[in-house]
Amino acid sequence: MSGSPVLTFLGAAGTVTGSKFLLEYENHRTLIDCGMFQGEARWRRRNWDTFPIEPRTLGAVVLTHAHLDHCGYLPALVRQGFHGPVICSAATAQVAAIVLRDAAHLQMEDAVHAGTGGYSRHDPPLPLFDTEDAERAIKLFRPVPESGRADLPGGGAVTLHRAGHILGSTFAVVELGGRRLAVSGDLGRPDHPLLLPPEPLPGADAVVIESTYGNRLHQPLDHARLARLITSTVDRGGVVLIPAFAVDRTAVVLRELTELTRHELIPHLPVYVNSPMALAALSVYRTAISQKSAELRPEILGGDDPFDPGDLRLVHSVDESIRINNPGRPCIILSASGMATGGRVLYHLERLLPQAKNTILLPGFQVAGTRGRQLLDGARAVKIHGHYIPVRARIADLPEFSAHADADELVDWLSSTPEPPEAVYVVHGEDDARQALAERIDDELGWTAVTPRHLERVRL
Repeated sequence: MSGSPVLTFLGAAGTVTGSKFLLEYENHRTLIDCGMFQGEARWRRRNWDTFPIEPRTLGAVVLTHAHLDHCGYLPALVRQGFHGPVICSAATAQVAAIVLRDAAHLQMEDAVHAGTGGYSRHDPPLPLFDTEDAERAIKLFRPVPESGRADLPGGGAVTLHRAGHILGSTFAVVELGGRRLAVSGDLGRPDHPLLLPPEPLPGADAVVIESTYGNRLHQPLDHARLARLITSTVDRGGVVLIPAFAVDRTAVVLRELTELTRHELIPHLPVYVNSPMALAALSVYRTAISQKSAELRPEILGGDDPFDPGDLRLVHSVDESIRINNPGRPCIILSASGMATGGRVLYHLERLLPQAKNTILLPGFQVAGTRGRQLLDGARAVKIHGHYIPVRARIADLPEFSAHADADELVDWLSSTPEPPEAVYVVHGEDDARQALAERIDDELGWTAVTPRHLERVRL
């Protein structure tokens, strides 16, 4: 392939998940992000499609961050023959290892459940990848040096810049064939309680930008409302269950619960963290604090433990997890996954959803087709482990906890570049969000903004 580089949208085009962007020039191929599709069955089925190119021909994969919809397909890619370097930040290498090991465990566990429950269309049910695939993928991680810049196999280079979304998150600027492509990954918010905001956007010929909240604006976190939701549940003798992403979201929610408790806005309660992945991610956060990571806000680096409301209980074993299904007193349980697609939170939902005294708090975006979205949309029953569970608990949305930049913040980030790009490709959003952001970019910035289709190819 000669001429200018070619960009192909292998994921996150028409949906919020499955981020994969293929950059080709002459005989060089680099994949930027390698995410799993999540949510509705029509998207999840794409994880099982034949990969559009031979994975062995990829020179490298660049990961912007460690969320499953950006890194979770990597073990499947390795299973199919990819063996090149996986370039990422040092913190992403740490966190992605946790995420991939957990994902492999859940893949294998779900296959067993499907087999014993008889609710799979496959016989026998198989995981997309297993723990061996995950370990092989982890061995390919190549953290970038402190400069954030790394050479790409066969030519070109990539520079990773702070994105402020989760610990280790970056946006990537790839230089190849005399052109520069910036890929936003997921952009964080200027007021993230733990992380510094995204760095400005350098000049680039083209930009790929996420649009999760491309048609919405975040409101400031209503601390009083959250306190009321918790105290009213306690008054009913109920349990507050928070399905929270293990990476970052659990830490942010614990930070808020700690502040509410210290200011006596909620009673002192046992707070259980029941997710092996969340516990491992918390450990990475605490290490970053002790090492005074340049990603963290200065106010987090000193003082008391920002993640301990006073009665923090870390749940490690399955037996402990089972016991807190009947805690015997009001408490707060944080468990993954954040959109209730799998993990230990499902067992808590089975137990707690049928009781009106309990409250389920949903802190952040819920992808269409997930149980979290079904609950948010008012489902009277949700299917868990092959059975329908009645929904009588109170369901409350807390979108203010989202770690994604909103529409104004996305436009502000684009505006920080010293020179307009030739084109902006709006991805990683539902169609209405993508279109709204593209129209704003066109109207307010006067730039060419398009919403690419799945598998569409464009020249840079």
